[in-house]
Formats: sequence, C-alpha cells, structure tokens
Amino acid sequence: MKRPIGVDLFSGVGGMSLGFEQAGFDVVAAVEIDPIHAAAHAFNFPDTTVIARSVQDLTGKDIRTLAGIGGKTVDVVFGGAPCQGFSMIGKRALDDPRNSLVRDFVRLVRELDASYFVFENVKGITVGRHRAFLDELIDEFVAAGYSVEKKWKVLNAADYGVPQSRERLILMGAKDGLAMPRYPEAITRPAGSKLSPLQEGPSCKEALGDLPDAEKFERLKTTDSVATSSWAKPSEYATEMRCRTADSWHYGYVRCWEPNVLTSSARTEHTEISRRRFAKTAPGDVEPISRFFRLPPNGVSNTLRAGTDAARGAFTSPRPIHYKHDRCITVREMARLHGFPDWFRLHDTKWHGARQVGNAVPPPLARAVASSLIAAMGIEVERPEKSIMLGDPMLISISMKDASSFFGKAFTPQRRDQKSGARKRKQSEIEEADMVARIANG
Repeated sequence: MKRPIGVDLFSGVGGMSLGFEQAGFDVVAAVEIDPIHAAAHAFNFPDTTVIARSVQDLTGKDIRTLAGIGGKTVDVVFGGAPCQGFSMIGKRALDDPRNSLVRDFVRLVRELDASYFVFENVKGITVGRHRAFLDELIDEFVAAGYSVEKKWKVLNAADYGVPQSRERLILMGAKDGLAMPRYPEAITRPAGSKLSPLQEGPSCKEALGDLPDAEKFERLKTTDSVATSSWAKPSEYATEMRCRTADSWHYGYVRCWEPNVLTSSARTEHTEISRRRFAKTAPGDVEPISRFFRLPPNGVSNTLRAGTDAARGAFTSPRPIHYKHDRCITVREMARLHGFPDWFRLHDTKWHGARQVGNAVPPPLARAVASSLIAAMGIEVERPEKSIMLGDPMLISISMKDASSFFGKAFTPQRRDQKSGARKRKQSEIEEADMVARIANG
C-alpha cells in the first residue's frame, strides 16, 4: 500500500510525526538537534530515519540520501522552527540572524521539492511587530513557488479532542498548481465550556481518572515504570489512549507494547508543607507560593510548558497539581493531557520527559491538520497491516553525553549563568525534586 511520505523538521520527541502517521503518512525522516529528543524519537519511530543534526548543516539532498528515498516525491515537510529575533524598523525580521532557522525551513521545503508544507509556531508571532515577520515568511514561501493560505489560523488543541488549552499558529501551503488544503474544522468544545454547540471534549478527570496513582508504588521512587493491574475503568478518551480498540490507532502503525506497565511515572517527593499548600488550592486556581495550577476535574489543563534547556539553567516548568491528589502530575499524566497514547514513551527522567511533552505539538491536533492535507491530495487512506516493534529501551534512559555519542555528536557540558549562583553540572545530575521543594517552600 502506497502512503504519502513526510519529513519532520525540528521534530522533538515526535508529536507532529505521530499525528501525521495517524492521518496516513509515512514519516521517512525526522531532524532534531537535541540528542535526547532524537533518541526518544528513534525509540517510538524505529522505521524513521532520525537525523540528530542542525538543519543548518543539511541539504535536501542530504535528507534524501540519509532517509534512502532517492528521487521519490516528498509529499509534505512539516515542523516548527524557532523564531526569536525581530529587527529594528527598516530591516527585515527574516534577516535577523536569530531567525536563520526559519529561513532554513523554507530552504529545505524548496530543496526537497515538497508538494506541501505545514509550518507551526507560537500564537505570539501573529500579533504586534511579530506580524511583519509572519508576512515576510509568507512572501518567502511564495517566492519559493508555493501558494499559501494567507488567512492563516491559530488552532487550539482543545477544539480537536485534547484535554488541554494549547494554541498554535498553523501555516499551510501547496506547490503552485496543487489543491490547497483547508483548515480543519473544530470537532469538540473544551470541557467545561458552554460557548459552542459542538460535542464536549475530554476533561482532566476523563483523561487521568483510570491511571493508577504513582504514589502507591515504592518502585516509582527509583524508576519510571511499574507493572500493575490496578487500572480503573477508562473513559472513552482514556480507552483511546490505552489503544483498546482498532480505531485507537487511526491510520497509524500498531506498536507492540506492554499495556499492563505504567510508564513515565517517576514520583516527585514533595514536602509536607507543599502538600498542605496543594490541598488548600481549589481546582482551576493557582497555588499562590509555587504558582502551580490545579487541574479542574471537569475542565481542561492549562498549557503545559517545557522549561529551559541546559544552556539556560535546565529548569522544568511547573507541572500542574493533580485534580484529586495533592501532588504534581507525572510525565505520563502530562502525556495523557497532550494526547500521547500510553505506548508512547518519554525519557525516564522527569526533567527530560516533561520537556519532551511540553515542546511537542499535541498529536490529535497534528492529525487533524494532516488529515486536511490527505483530503486535498485526494488520497483514500487505509490502515496498514504491518505492526512495529518499539526501539531499544536504552534510547529512553540514555544520558545527554551518551545520546550525543550515539548520534556521533561532540558533547560539551554547558556552563550555567554564574550570576544566578548556578554551578556547572551534567544534566543527568539535576534533581527536579529539590527544585520543586525550593519553589514550593518559597
């Protein structure tokens, strides 16, 4: 069966890759400079060529060669290049060196001669002086031979069956002469909202209610996974996350996995002071000392954040407080709120795992966008018969240094800001529990 093929740039752990696969694409290559993210991507997508390099060092020919696709048509290139700089009046924002990765995205779309592209980014680039940057980007794509939907949209994942409010700019384009894709219509209204006649989407309780409480397992103090039979009755949403039906896989490849194992659930040891503060925080409110948001059982999560990388201090953004338990949610619970199914594994440390989820596009949102491309291409997708073995578990427990060696990259530990009193240390030595306790205790 012939499936259209895609290339994921700035792929992270693979939120967009999963959504595009579920819509019917074969993602043949994923480019990600962070070796920890690249390793987890390789674990979850063992048939995808993962290229742990900067896009600045790659050409379209390089990607074709490494992915082994030769002269095949690349149907779509997708991804979210970071954009940070905005030049002074009189200069183009795209000429700012800090936006060079965005220009590389356009360059690789052109060099791969992709039929379509999907560029995603933060909502912030659609307003104020950032808007000029977006207009310039559209002009770059037009100059490269692509028709672009100039009435771009900011889509909220909560409108596509995700129990989290998360808005992303989606910019789509087609090679001149090809049918333009339409933006996907919303299919749900956010749980707890009465502003739309659409079916209500999943709530935090429906997303997390069947998961065993991580604090019942002593083993999860030293590891991120445990075999258990103590699963509660799943909601319709949780049933899909558990992949209990054929429809749960959509048009993606079935993974061979162990559904009785609770993964990505390493515990955080909160102080009693923290727990008392969490207990006093009403659902939907923010705990005043730590600034942690408490999930509303019948509503949606706030936007989950990734935190910083090693060069900027390596701090994990606050994970929300569970709606029922007086603790922060686990990485697996973050993944549930993001639309990642339970077979999908994150790095086994809380810091890296949370960073991977927070950086990702929710797969159901990516699937909705990818499905609009499938419709524009006039393809009738079928479910693949092939199933896939997940990769080597080493890839989700690997250190930054070893991940760099695995992908053949030089590793140089980053020096943290001396003015902040932080000291140089390896990422694997960072203990998030200490950081959470410091914040929660003021």
